[in-house]
Amino acid sequence: MSVNISSSIGGFYTFIEIVGSAFVGFVLLANFRTNLIESMQALQSNTISMQEFQKLNAFALLGAILLIVPGFFTDIIGVFLQFSFFATLFAKKILHVKDKAKDKNENIDIESRYIRRDDDEIIDVEVIDEFTTK
Repeated sequence: MSVNISSSIGGFYTFIEIVGSAFVGFVLLANFRTNLIESMQALQSNTISMQEFQKLNAFALLGAILLIVPGFFTDIIGVFLQFSFFATLFAKKILHVKDKAKDKNENIDIESRYIRRDDDEIIDVEVIDEFTTK
C-alpha cells in the first residue's frame, strides 16, 4: 500500500509527508501535557467521567506516537485517533472495548435484591452477578 501511494505522489512528496507528519506528532506530544492538565481540571469539576478522561488522553497519546512512526497507514490512524469520536469507534470495533455504563444500565433488573409478590409479602433473594463470576 505504501509503495503504491509513494509511486503515485512521488518520492519528494512522500519525504515531505513523512517529515511533516513526524513534526505534527512531536508538536502534539509537546502539547500533551497542556491537554492532560485541561482534562484533569475537567475531571475535577465532574465535566467528564474517568472513562472519558482515560480515553481522551490514551488515544491522543497513541495517535501522536503513530504520527511520528513513518508510514501512510499509521499516519491515517494517528490523525483519526486525535478526534474522540474516531477514538471511541476504534476502541469499540477494533479493541472490542464495551462501555461499562451501558452494561450497568442493561443489568438494572438483575441488581434488585427483593421481589415483591402480589400479596405484599417480600421474598429475600440472592443475586449472583454474571460479570464477576467469569
